[in-house]
Amino acid sequence: MSTATERVHVDHATAKRLGRWTTAGRFEVKARSGSVVLDLRSPALPADLEIRIDLRRALVKLLVPEGAVIDQWDVAWPARGRVKDAQGPAGGLAGPRIRLVGTADSSEVRVHRGGIAVLSAMCSRAYLEDVRRAHRTGAAPTVDDPARV
Repeated sequence: MSTATERVHVDHATAKRLGRWTTAGRFEVKARSGSVVLDLRSPALPADLEIRIDLRRALVKLLVPEGAVIDQWDVAWPARGRVKDAQGPAGGLAGPRIRLVGTADSSEVRVHRGGIAVLSAMCSRAYLEDVRRAHRTGAAPTVDDPARV
């Protein structure tokens, strides 16, 4: 696992980290009455990721590749809250292992995969800026699909 750690702190606000934004293997997310979107679909990320969460009335949305396994065993839920993963890992696909650790008090972690993850990334200001940059430079946008070369 990479030794680099990315920290995201949100207090009554929203933070989005989309596209190819990091190569770290560890993340620390602290949010109070806010929301955080982490794009973990980049092929530059290691196969084992650890996300330390400290959430109070907050939402964390994880955009993950198909086949990613979410391990939530080490999350403490002192009040309401849960991990919502409607699609779940696709059977037989080997994807990254994402381990959640920490506390989520009256909070929620949502997992978006595949097309839903693409749509979540496309519904952002970062995507619009990325498309404009790609048009100016003649390159392809990467926010909607970080694996695109």
